[in-house]
Amino acid sequence: MSTVQGDKSEAILDAAYGIFGSKGFYETKMSDIAEEAGIAKGTIYLYFKSKEQLFVAVSKRDCNSFISRLDYALKSQENTGEKLGAIAKTHLTYYYERRNHTKLFFMAPNNDPDLMKFMKAFMNEYMSMVCEVLKSASVPEPVLLAEAYIGILDRLKMDIMLNPEFNEEDLNKRIAFAAALFLDGCRSFLQV
Repeated sequence: MSTVQGDKSEAILDAAYGIFGSKGFYETKMSDIAEEAGIAKGTIYLYFKSKEQLFVAVSKRDCNSFISRLDYALKSQENTGEKLGAIAKTHLTYYYERRNHTKLFFMAPNNDPDLMKFMKAFMNEYMSMVCEVLKSASVPEPVLLAEAYIGILDRLKMDIMLNPEFNEEDLNKRIAFAAALFLDGCRSFLQV
């Protein structure tokens, strides 16, 4: 793919991300994305066969970025407590950065088999990363603990996504709270 084609593909993904995020999947028109990307509507179909395929591509790019950020954050931490803090920070900051794009999450084509397949693989990879942190601390039931930790973080993300007055101070408070709560609650299991 040439640089120009790559630039068009990225422009389409950027435009789609913004419009899916503000309007939701069902209210978004391919013509809106084309206009935002500064291209002809037909050009989108050279890169993506359907609106569903474009949504999956947007989701893949975003989720792959999340996994890369988490991997980098985990590698830069020494102990289990720091790693749990890095997981909370990555998870909650991800949603904080996307708080103006809530419809990307709440108005998605949930019946699309390609999206569901990708999201299952993404969640498995994320779960595996959290589980590895806990396994390295030799905790019993690392899978259940990883599920619990991600569950805590998912609940806290709802404050971010649904409260328009949520700010960076609120974010930092929740990051510290989630990591401390989990670490303190599991202290008997963790060797930190």
